[in-house]
Amino acid sequence: MKVLVVDDSGVMRKVLIGALSRAGITEVDQASDGAEAVVASQQTDYGLVLMDWNMPNMLGIDAVRAIRAQGKTMPIIMVTTEAEKSRVIDALKAGANNYVIKPFEPGTIVTKIQEVLAKAAAQ
Repeated sequence: MKVLVVDDSGVMRKVLIGALSRAGITEVDQASDGAEAVVASQQTDYGLVLMDWNMPNMLGIDAVRAIRAQGKTMPIIMVTTEAEKSRVIDALKAGANNYVIKPFEPGTIVTKIQEVLAKAAAQ
C-alpha cells in the first residue's frame, strides 16, 4: 500500500514516515502543502493520506474537500495542532476519517493508522 504524507514541516513528515514504518508501511510519497496533495492524489491511488491542517497555499481541510470532490475514498487522517472540538467536527464533515492531535506519541499514530485501515478493509 502507498501512503501520502502531507505536512509543510519536513521534520514532521519524517516523524510520520517513521510511524508508518513502525506500522509496516514503507511506500510513502510526500507533499508539503494541500495543493501538492490534491495533485498527487489525482495521479496516484493512495491507500491512506496523513494530512496536516495548517499549511501554505492550501489548508489541509480544503485539500481533504478537494480530494473527496475527485471521488477519492481512501482513508484520510488529519494530523494537526487544531485541538478544538469544532475543528475535529469540521475535519470529519469535510471527509477526514480520523484525527490525531500534535504532539502525539508514536504509538498513538500507529494505533490510529491501524484502526482506520482495518475499518476501510471491512467496508
